[in-house]
Amino acid sequence: MLVEPRNEGNIGSVARVMKNFGFHELTLVNPCRIGGSARALSVHAWDVVEGARRVSTFKEAISRYDLRVGSTGITSTKGGEHVRTPALTPRELREVLTARRGSTAIVLGREDRGLEKRELAECEIITKIPTSSEYTSMNISHAAAVILYELSDFQPPRIETASRFEFDLLIDHFGRMMEESGYPPHKQDKTLLMLRRIFGRSNLTRREVITLHGILRQAEWRFKKG
Repeated sequence: MLVEPRNEGNIGSVARVMKNFGFHELTLVNPCRIGGSARALSVHAWDVVEGARRVSTFKEAISRYDLRVGSTGITSTKGGEHVRTPALTPRELREVLTARRGSTAIVLGREDRGLEKRELAECEIITKIPTSSEYTSMNISHAAAVILYELSDFQPPRIETASRFEFDLLIDHFGRMMEESGYPPHKQDKTLLMLRRIFGRSNLTRREVITLHGILRQAEWRFKKG
């Protein structure tokens, strides 16, 4: 998925990289005009560009996926910064994704400023390509190549993970639980983001999600009884 790409050539180059490694489903969020440059740089992957899903908002783009992986070139070492941490390398990301079933979106941001914080906050996993400190910025198609190379040639997944709907219900349940338990309101959003990242990396099964709901319901019952 490309969010607001400004250079049509990058769209064509990313499509070519996708086809190189066996990926064909491209989503474009509010893209620039797509013309001859994109076609020229896509070479034999113009069908990927032609078949791309085009949407106007980020929210609409990510809504159909069970898991969203946001890419970033910037991480934080601050203890209280959770939007850009923890960031997995593409190789570490492969280990997480190989063990799960369900749809996954790899999200790359704008050429000049990447993904915004609010967009990264919607992603359950963050990935960053290790680069030299001498020059950390990568071209978007080069970044796509590194990530997709690591993710190509998957073996069949070993477990069936919870769906997007089941995942969101669990996060909402934790939110209600925090409110009912008197958890500090100013910490709730940050804590929910941390839980989203923890569970996103954990490949929760449907049974595990049901069990967590059961624990929360038991605690809620105790609160009400008390």
